[in-house]
Amino acid sequence: MTPAIGSEAANASGNAAWTRLRDDRRARLGFGVIALLIVAALLAPLIDGADPIQIDLRNALQKPSGAHWLGTDAQGRDVWSRLVHGARISLLVGLASQGISLSIGLVLGLVAGYRGKWTEEIIMRLADVTLAFPSLLLLIAMAAAFEPSLTVVCTVIGVVGWAGMARLVRGQVLVVRELEYVQAMRALGARDRRILLRHVLPNVIAPVVIAATLGIAGAIMAEAALSFLGLGVQPPTPSWGAMIADGRDLSQLRNAPWTSLAPGLAIGVAVLGFNLLGDALRDALDPRGARRMP
Repeated sequence: MTPAIGSEAANASGNAAWTRLRDDRRARLGFGVIALLIVAALLAPLIDGADPIQIDLRNALQKPSGAHWLGTDAQGRDVWSRLVHGARISLLVGLASQGISLSIGLVLGLVAGYRGKWTEEIIMRLADVTLAFPSLLLLIAMAAAFEPSLTVVCTVIGVVGWAGMARLVRGQVLVVRELEYVQAMRALGARDRRILLRHVLPNVIAPVVIAATLGIAGAIMAEAALSFLGLGVQPPTPSWGAMIADGRDLSQLRNAPWTSLAPGLAIGVAVLGFNLLGDALRDALDPRGARRMP
């Protein structure tokens, strides 16, 4: 197969994948949920004019009403306002951490799969060591070693996630590098960088996009877990995980369940949205793999 034929086949495959994705209900639902989260994150001050960090003890634990759509927490802060502003943190952490994982994993995976030999051995052994630890335990250990902040949360989640991305990319590169047109480019003396960027990378992007989309959902849950434990975003910054932690008191769960129920539902909806879109992308970009699944 020549490079020109390979490019034409890739374009045809891309058009078919877009058609499948456009017609998939899961993709539309997932994209709708994500779009709502993005709008909430970008337009939070316009959606709700209340100050999410303003304390008003006189209005503590107020039930949902016209003045406070989702009630108030134990410090009198508006739960709806904190929920909307908390979407910013969740999306920022999800996107930033996956950007870090993608940057590290993609580069190391490409190098390991294409170079092979001792380079591949070193990178994959590092990945194995990282994957040998439970991800949540590793996140807690790394986050506890630094002063809690948004930057630390994004970096820690991103660094922990690089190994899975690198192994995925390496596996794809091992297949692509043996294709005829890639071998032809190597035989013609093309530089490795040119082959990687123009012929190998485009063929491994699809599974990487799927993994990154699903990874955002995992990052949102990881941030919520760290914030719940006090190792993530620090008060008074609104964070869904911290909001659940604030409302975990037994008396609050009985008398004011909205303080923890609202952020819990928000996390569930956000994770569901990214998972639906990720599943739809997988089926659109790899229909044969989707048919093999039970």
